[in-house]
Amino acid sequence: MAEDIKKQEALREAALRYHEQGRKGKLEVTATKPFLTQHDLSLAYTPGVAAPCMAIHEDPSAVRRYTAKGNLVAVVTNGTAVLGLGDIGPMAGKPVMEGKAILFKRFADVDVFDIELGTHDPDEIIRTVQLLEPTFGGINLEDIKAPECFYIEEKLKETMGIPVFHDDQHGTAIISGAALLNAIELTGKKIENIRVVFSGAGAAGIACAKFYIALGVRPENVLMTDSKGVLWKGRGDEGKNKYKDYFYRETEARTLADAMRDADAFCGVSLKDLLTTEMVKTMAPNPIIFAMANPDPEIAYPDAKEARPDAVIATGRSDYPNQVNNVLGFPFIFRGALDVEAVTINETMKMAAAQALARLAKEEVPEEVKKAYGDYDLTFGPDYIIPKPFDPRVLVWVSSAVAEAAIKTGVARKTIKMNAYREQLLGKVDWSRELMRKIYISARKDPRRIVFPEGNDHKIIWAASEAVREGIAKPILLSRNKEETLALFEELRHDPSGIEIIVPRHYPHRQEFIEAYHHLRERKGITRISAENDLRNHFYFGSMMVQQGYADGMVAGATVNYPEVLRPALRVVGTRPGGKLVAGMYLIQYQNQLYFLSDCAVNITPNAEELAEIAIMTADQVQKMQFEPRIAMLSFSNFGSVRAPETDKVAEAVRIINRLRPDLMADGPIQADTALDMDLLQEHFPFTQLQKRPNVLIFPNLDSANIGMKLLRKLSSAQNIGPIMVGLDKPIHLVTRDTELNNIVNITAIACVDAQVRNGKK
Repeated sequence: MAEDIKKQEALREAALRYHEQGRKGKLEVTATKPFLTQHDLSLAYTPGVAAPCMAIHEDPSAVRRYTAKGNLVAVVTNGTAVLGLGDIGPMAGKPVMEGKAILFKRFADVDVFDIELGTHDPDEIIRTVQLLEPTFGGINLEDIKAPECFYIEEKLKETMGIPVFHDDQHGTAIISGAALLNAIELTGKKIENIRVVFSGAGAAGIACAKFYIALGVRPENVLMTDSKGVLWKGRGDEGKNKYKDYFYRETEARTLADAMRDADAFCGVSLKDLLTTEMVKTMAPNPIIFAMANPDPEIAYPDAKEARPDAVIATGRSDYPNQVNNVLGFPFIFRGALDVEAVTINETMKMAAAQALARLAKEEVPEEVKKAYGDYDLTFGPDYIIPKPFDPRVLVWVSSAVAEAAIKTGVARKTIKMNAYREQLLGKVDWSRELMRKIYISARKDPRRIVFPEGNDHKIIWAASEAVREGIAKPILLSRNKEETLALFEELRHDPSGIEIIVPRHYPHRQEFIEAYHHLRERKGITRISAENDLRNHFYFGSMMVQQGYADGMVAGATVNYPEVLRPALRVVGTRPGGKLVAGMYLIQYQNQLYFLSDCAVNITPNAEELAEIAIMTADQVQKMQFEPRIAMLSFSNFGSVRAPETDKVAEAVRIINRLRPDLMADGPIQADTALDMDLLQEHFPFTQLQKRPNVLIFPNLDSANIGMKLLRKLSSAQNIGPIMVGLDKPIHLVTRDTELNNIVNITAIACVDAQVRNGKK
């Protein structure tokens, strides 16, 4: 119990830090048009803005052409049913709504304003939302308690001409409905014959029951329970409302245990631990168990599986098969509805979404998804009845199904060609946006021993604790005094469990390290005494742990200058076989595109041969991360438009790359803006090898790389991870003094996956 409390406290502190660091919260508004000159100002505001204003005044439908309305959704709450927290109020619910906004944007490129309303009066909520219709293309109601949520959604759908969707009701219903269709197929049951028990009679429970009935479950085969027990006719008025009335049954069952006897399926949207193994054992053969309470299900997955090995089980958790996650629904449902300018989200559209998910689960899973989840056995079956939440195909399948259903049922203002629309959606799919999630999933499959030489630094202790909590590594902290380090854990309220703390001077393999290091460097002027002195430095000691196999990787640099880590790494592990250089690569994510920038950290003025080596080893690292490298060798010249020693050097580097690695797509010299403009490239330089947008950008020297990288970080909304060291013979990665905590954790995950790849066990 004490350990659980410590873990919960550590998670709480990490979440607070995440929301507080840098710009507060999780959202910002960014401009989508250039706004740099007086001419831009005259177009964006007065006098030019009058033109779209009058165009919309003359034709209101033009608002979607000239403004963001058509891609803008309001996430609306009054904070009366926030996650599992209850009625905590609109301001306390705001972090959840911001999180919902991120999911909309990340998964379906839908923009969101979160709107928190300070009222419990459903009619005030209704009137407020109605007045917002000119601003938004859709309304997502969220975390509003039952039964008011039913009334609010009903009235808004009746009176508004844009889609209104209460995700707490319909999201869970749609996703679990897809899972139900496939579970029934796998268990050989018939949907019209199954008996289903529902635990929870709130928004999600009632919506799920109604949706299952729409799928084919007979109403008389549904038993629903709430906190008072089974909804049975004659039970009394306690807890009754008109939305529950439909589910009262003539039955002898009074408790959940009574209802579960001989039931074919269980749908839980209530509280943890309500369903016992004894209840599960009384179910019909090949039962279907959807225990979806969050964060802890009605019955733990291992307990349910042990009690009924013949069961098909789904939960709301990501660490077990068949996660029922609403993110499989709402972003893509709104995407499809917005793109055809639907006036509502009707039952046919919801059904289309569920059926699309069910069909997608039967398709062969792409290699990239298997790699991302570290599971090469993903195939339709009891442990895979719904797609993974981060399968990029969901956008295409669900959004197109919803759009098509809207057109067929006559609720779409706009008709589109479905084949062209699917191609458009494919263009939005960029698996790179989930790069770190892929890396984390891979790291969790086989977490490696990562040593942190700066074991007494607060930020490193935070990062190590996060790595353990995430399950991405087995941290080793080097400490000058173990008691002091443990005191820091206590001060920071972190649990040291799962973290090894080593005092190098007392380490049992210290003499082995000294002898090995002396042997390694004896012809470089290192004596036995100087070897012993060097090993007092934690960066040398950590490097030797990696070299000798007592650690799989190292992450360092949070408290020192770059060379203080790089020098020991080069002296101990050296460069990769056949290589002469190391380089620092950054990952930059901007507007759903991922770029790899190199060398931004090490080589000051590389010559042509060195530039080629930097490009090749960067490309190799990109391939390890499961991306196709497309290399632009940057310069101030476009393919010889300006001749100078600097541009000739880049041109020679390209020739070397093409000779040594003809498998790589690489070209240059090319200006940075030209490299990222495919229309310009194809129009003016059709001969270039860069037939796809480059994602690996190689700078001609450290001046341009470091300056460009730091300007990009400060002046744009680009997200960055790095530096990631390439060229070393073993997984040693550096961070910079000013780095954020989350970057250290990300680099730790990368170091772990790097170790997996190098050992051939990934």
